[in-house]
Amino acid sequence: MHYLKRRRSPQRNVVTWFQRTNQTAPSLLPEVPQGSHHRSHLMDPLASPAHGWFPAPPPPIYCCTLSPALVAKAREELQEKPEWRLRDVQALRDMILKEQPNLRTRLDDAFLLRFLRARKFDYDRALELLLNYHAGRKAWPEVFQDLKPSTVKHVLDLGFLSVLPHPDPSGRYILCLQPGKWKPNDYPFVDNVRALYLTLEKLIQPEDTQVNGIVILADYTGVGMSQASNPGPFLAKKVVSILQDGFPIRIKAVNIINEPRIFKGIFAIIKPFLKEKMAERYVLHGSDVRSLHRNIPPTVLPGQYGGSAAHLDMSAWSRMLLDCEEEFIVEFCQPDPLEGVVLPEDMLLEGEAGGGPEEDPFRAVRSQLYYCY
Repeated sequence: MHYLKRRRSPQRNVVTWFQRTNQTAPSLLPEVPQGSHHRSHLMDPLASPAHGWFPAPPPPIYCCTLSPALVAKAREELQEKPEWRLRDVQALRDMILKEQPNLRTRLDDAFLLRFLRARKFDYDRALELLLNYHAGRKAWPEVFQDLKPSTVKHVLDLGFLSVLPHPDPSGRYILCLQPGKWKPNDYPFVDNVRALYLTLEKLIQPEDTQVNGIVILADYTGVGMSQASNPGPFLAKKVVSILQDGFPIRIKAVNIINEPRIFKGIFAIIKPFLKEKMAERYVLHGSDVRSLHRNIPPTVLPGQYGGSAAHLDMSAWSRMLLDCEEEFIVEFCQPDPLEGVVLPEDMLLEGEAGGGPEEDPFRAVRSQLYYCY
C-alpha cells in the first residue's frame, strides 16, 4: 500500500545547509519555528520577467498551485496526498539532515517536492535522486561550472533547442531539439548539454510540469556522420544517466522525426543505457507527420511539422532563459554542494570510474554508424 513506502521521521526545525555549517555566528541565524515552510538561502525571490506563456517561478513560501484536476492526477499517479504533502516534505528533509548532514542543498518545500514527485513519494528513492542530482554536478564539471544562460547564448542563438509555447492536451510542455543545426566545428558538444540542463531546470519549476512531465520532440533534419560520431558512448551514457537517474523530471515521450538512416547507429549508442520503460517511450516517425500528429496534436505544433500553431520563434525560449540569468547564478554559481559528503559506492555516473574518452569507447560502434550512413 502507498503508506508503506513512506518513512516517518520526527518533526524538527527546518534549516538550510548554511545554518548547519556556519557555526561561528549563531546569533545571526534566526531560529525557524517548527513546522514553518522556510525558504532556503539559495531560493532567490527574483521573479521571472513577464513571459505570458510560461509560468513564473514558485513563491518563496510554498503554496500549492495545482488545479483540482492535477491534485487528483498527482494522487492517482504519484501517490501524493495533499493532507500528507508537507509532512512528507519534512520527512525527506529530516532524512537529509540525519543521513547527509554536510550536503549543501536547498531544503525548501518547493525544491524537495520535485524529488518526491519524481519518485512517487518514496523517501529513499527521492533521497537517492537528490544525491544523484548533486553527484552529477561534481562528476561533470565541464557542464556545471559557471552554468548560466549567458555562457550558452551561442547555443540558444543557433536554435539547437526551444520549448513550444503551448503544452499538449495532457498539459506537458514540449521540448524541441534540432541537433542538425549544430556542427562540431561550431563549439564543443558539451555546450549543448549545458543549454539542455538549464532548460530542464526552468521547465521543472512549475508544479504542473512536476505532475504532468514533459515531451521531447527531436528533429534530426541535417544530422550526419559528423554530429553522430562526435559525442560517442561515453558522453551519451553520462547524459542519459543524468536525465534518467539524476534529474527530477518525468520524460513521458521522445518523438523522433526526420531521422536519417544513420539514426539506427545513433540509437545503438544510446539504447544500452536506457531503462526499459524509457526505451519504450521512443517513437520514430520518419518523415510521416501524420504519425507525429497521433502523438502530438497539430494544434500545438508549428507549420514546419504540419501543425496549425504559429511559426516557432526559436528566440523566445532564449530570451526566457537569458532574462533569468540572476536566478541561475544564485542556483548554480555556489560552492561545491558535495564538499565533505561521502556518497555510496554505487552512486550515479559509473563512467567516471571506467574508461575515459581517451580510450576511444566509440570505436566499438563506429562501424555501425558507417554501415547505416
